[in-house]
Amino acid sequence: MTHPLQNHIPYDPFADRPLPGIGPTTMAGWLVRDDAYAGQMAERDRLVAQRPDAVLAMDAAARPAAEELLEVVLDGIGAGETVRRPDGVLVAVDRTRPMATLARLVQEDFCILERRDNEHVLTAAALCFPASWMLAEKFGKPLIGIHEPVAAYDAGIAARVQRLFDGVRPGAPLWRFNRLWYVDPDLHQPRSEGQRRPKPEPGVGGYLRSERQCLVRLPRTRAVVFSIHTYVMTRAAVLAQGLDPRDT
Repeated sequence: MTHPLQNHIPYDPFADRPLPGIGPTTMAGWLVRDDAYAGQMAERDRLVAQRPDAVLAMDAAARPAAEELLEVVLDGIGAGETVRRPDGVLVAVDRTRPMATLARLVQEDFCILERRDNEHVLTAAALCFPASWMLAEKFGKPLIGIHEPVAAYDAGIAARVQRLFDGVRPGAPLWRFNRLWYVDPDLHQPRSEGQRRPKPEPGVGGYLRSERQCLVRLPRTRAVVFSIHTYVMTRAAVLAQGLDPRDT
């Protein structure tokens, strides 16, 4: 299997930002295409075709939000009913399968969260590149349930994140990033809550994995979209960019 790697990351993933580490961005800068585009899109195509049950999910009640997200993304990339991607691949827009279509249009993964009672719940997703979590375990859960294994995600952080989701405004997306070192560069790395990811020896080899995560409010359905753009780089590429890596 080939592993599409980036040679550059457009932010410093080792900068310290306290949780939840959120800042403003723009709709124009929401969807990103980088130097690993062709390889990542080929892997997305493969996963949608061969492992749809692992990477796609949608509650029936989430269809309006999924359809709205598809329209927003199509508008953002200036596409119609048939999309010719920059890698030359033609994608027919299938409105009966909005999450599957979304998975093949851009590098971002998408999780749709809708407010149910007093919490935002994961109601739809196109998650080709999970970083040590499984869609099947998180689907249908509220925010606190989604983050259960994260030690720093206590009740106080949970309340702050819920207020953050409540406050996201249409046309004013927010973004944050994370960073983790992996022993291998696989993009599709699902793990159950009880499984630990193998870690490389500190300072030696390994692959930096950083997610650029955005929160976008859909104006019509009011759902919140959590998008994930995944960067994977060798330690040598990280150092070549002049970054000071930390093994976390």
